[in-house]
Amino acid sequence: VQLQASGGGLVQAGGSLRLSCAASGRNLVIGVMGWYRQAPGKQRETIATTTELGSTNVADSVKGRFTISRDNFKRAVYLQMNSLKPEDTAVYYCHAEIVQYSGPRSDYWGQGTLVTVSS
Repeated sequence: VQLQASGGGLVQAGGSLRLSCAASGRNLVIGVMGWYRQAPGKQRETIATTTELGSTNVADSVKGRFTISRDNFKRAVYLQMNSLKPEDTAVYYCHAEIVQYSGPRSDYWGQGTLVTVSS
């Protein structure tokens, strides 16, 4: 099982980026998917999560600016980031709870994608 994230980059304050993350592997059942971020010198924080049925939770720090969505057919999760601020600069990680071949539910992480917001 692998999670492949993409979409990071350099953007000016006020700009937008869309992060994507897709799971690959056979016989997967994907539960909660989410996005997390870690800024230099800070702990990893939860940004947004979404369940299999599409229920979402978004951190207060990004509410109204970031939107999480998923495509169960593509086994993908997305993070639309608008009105970006310099404090949004961080490495963003996608995460998913996945069951493969009726095994135990396990946590998987993408490789991280860097988002840099310039002032």
